[in-house]
Amino acid sequence: MTPQRISTFTRDGLTFEVSDTGPLDGQTVVLLHGFPANRHSFDEVVPILNAAGFRTLAPNQRGYSDGARPHRSRDYRAVELQRDVLALVDVAGVDRVHLVGHDWGGVLAWQLGAVAPERLTGLTVLSTPHPSAMIRSLVASAQALRSFYVLVFQLPMLPELLLRKKVEPLLRRMGLNADAAAEYGRFMSKHGRLTGGLHWYRALWLPDRRTSRRRLVTVPTTYLWGNGDQTLGRRAAELSGSYVRAEYRFIEVDENHWLPENAPRVVAAAILDDLRLP
Repeated sequence: MTPQRISTFTRDGLTFEVSDTGPLDGQTVVLLHGFPANRHSFDEVVPILNAAGFRTLAPNQRGYSDGARPHRSRDYRAVELQRDVLALVDVAGVDRVHLVGHDWGGVLAWQLGAVAPERLTGLTVLSTPHPSAMIRSLVASAQALRSFYVLVFQLPMLPELLLRKKVEPLLRRMGLNADAAAEYGRFMSKHGRLTGGLHWYRALWLPDRRTSRRRLVTVPTTYLWGNGDQTLGRRAAELSGSYVRAEYRFIEVDENHWLPENAPRVVAAAILDDLRLP
């Protein structure tokens, strides 16, 4: 494969926006945002990685890119999200990438570490525990109470009505810095974007025969968890390592859920440590 600079990529008629920066011949890092963020969640992390000689690809994911927003929640099932990332890697002209994910992007990173290890050199997962660890924690801790909002998000239209014009103040109350909260509030105010992001939650329980049953991650993995996270508790975080069959590091950070935005230097340092491992 020959690396090539991109600003968009297309899969199955959907067009995704991408920020592609850093040396074209450098090792490639793909950065996956979560809800209700966008590719700019890594804006303070990317320059540090680029200065160290690494290429970075930060896409607006399915539902967040204006050209990639299917109307049906079934189009947001895990296998579609995984294939979006692999299509990005192919279009960028690289064989393997280091994958970084936060929040829902972290869920996707854990999944790809299990189902597509041949396309990855490693993972750095931020905030979000391994999906199987999350399920276990629901009956072994207070995680079910922390995750009650996920059930609310399953409802049609009501979450959009509740969150409309309230994204920015809600994020600020959750500890996100003011600049990032304002950016996400503006971003989500455009018609369709909030529904696109919520469809990730609504597709969570939908059956899909195409989904791989592989759960064990087989690439080197670092997991950063903020001990002030209001939505993701310690039990799931500590269980996550049991689903990795490769070199694994768990790093506890004195921060809340918003690691890329609130602690970019800590995040960048962890990624660089992963990239420099032999």
